[in-house]
Amino acid sequence: MQRAGLLLFASLWCASISAYAGAQKEEPLSNSVRAMMQRSISDSAAPRLVVSSQEEGLAWLQAMSNRLQKRIPDMRMREDFLRTVHYEATRAGLDPQLVLALIHVESAFNKYAVSSVGARGYMQVMPFWVKAIGANDHNLFHMRLNLRYGCTILRHYLDIEKGDLYRALGRYNGSLGRPEYPNLVVNAWRKSWTYQPPAAPVTATAFN
Repeated sequence: MQRAGLLLFASLWCASISAYAGAQKEEPLSNSVRAMMQRSISDSAAPRLVVSSQEEGLAWLQAMSNRLQKRIPDMRMREDFLRTVHYEATRAGLDPQLVLALIHVESAFNKYAVSSVGARGYMQVMPFWVKAIGANDHNLFHMRLNLRYGCTILRHYLDIEKGDLYRALGRYNGSLGRPEYPNLVVNAWRKSWTYQPPAAPVTATAFN
């Protein structure tokens, strides 16, 4: 029992230090904004790749899966994660590669990451958002819920900042006006998560 307790403590400690030390600030929401965000959070459609063709979707999934393999070794889990990122990002009007870069910086793809100020999961969502726009039973360590909250929140900040990505990222991290965090995310986007579709289509046997 003592050994199990020590292992649990160590795993939680590792999760906490892997998270980027920042957090969204709780601010009042207008009724219209709150209603819009609540509608977004309540979406229950099955996540899918929002692409113009099967070949386009397979090519993106293969490219991103190859890059993510070391961080999420299980192929089924990795592809489910990527489909969900693509769906939640696209429905929020975000570039899926930007969202992957943000997750890279925020949690290093650690589903159970916890920051020093309590932000949780892949996209390091602060718990106050559950009360503001969600439901009491929402678990921010649940993959899809975490991604849905994170994309909805980033979309909200982009709207507030009239499309200014750097200021929106600063709000997301709770460091508005400081360049360090936006630069980290944009650099990760450019270095690790840019994507150029292949000239030739990928066949449906690519993942067999």
